[in-house]
Amino acid sequence: MDTLDQTLAILSAMITPVVLIMASSSLILSTSQRLSRSIARARDVSDAIKELLAQADQAGNSAELHVHIQQLEFASRRARLLQAAMTSLYVTLFFFVASCISIAVVYFVSSRYAWFPIVLDLLGVGGLCYASILLVKESSVALSAVHSEMQHTMQQFERHRQRQRRHSYPFWFWRTRD
Repeated sequence: MDTLDQTLAILSAMITPVVLIMASSSLILSTSQRLSRSIARARDVSDAIKELLAQADQAGNSAELHVHIQQLEFASRRARLLQAAMTSLYVTLFFFVASCISIAVVYFVSSRYAWFPIVLDLLGVGGLCYASILLVKESSVALSAVHSEMQHTMQQFERHRQRQRRHSYPFWFWRTRD
């Protein structure tokens, strides 16, 4: 009976890192998807910049080029943050898996190393916190990019609407009286 209690205690102790492993894995999947979208966005913006540079002689092109370069900078910053978060999440995953293994090893080898799985878990939790901070920063950059793009789009719409108003009034409205 004593052996069963010890076995259950070991398995119970190993459950906590497993839950953290699942959480880390879920974050890795979603971060990987975000990274691939960010890279695709950077490629799309890069292609748009190439097209604008090919048509450099058109009027009004510089504002559009500036917006696209700004969007490329946002996408690049997002990709760097996501890459750092992915690295942190993979290291975190390593610590949690090592913690699971070390719990069993410590049980069979010597209880004087009982502190070792705790240190591994703490390192994993620290990595998880760091990755979360990076993901929050990346979300902020993504929001800034969307805000910048929408602001530019609204400015274009306003210029278009003003041009439409000018052309919709009759000719006599614009003449000045002498």
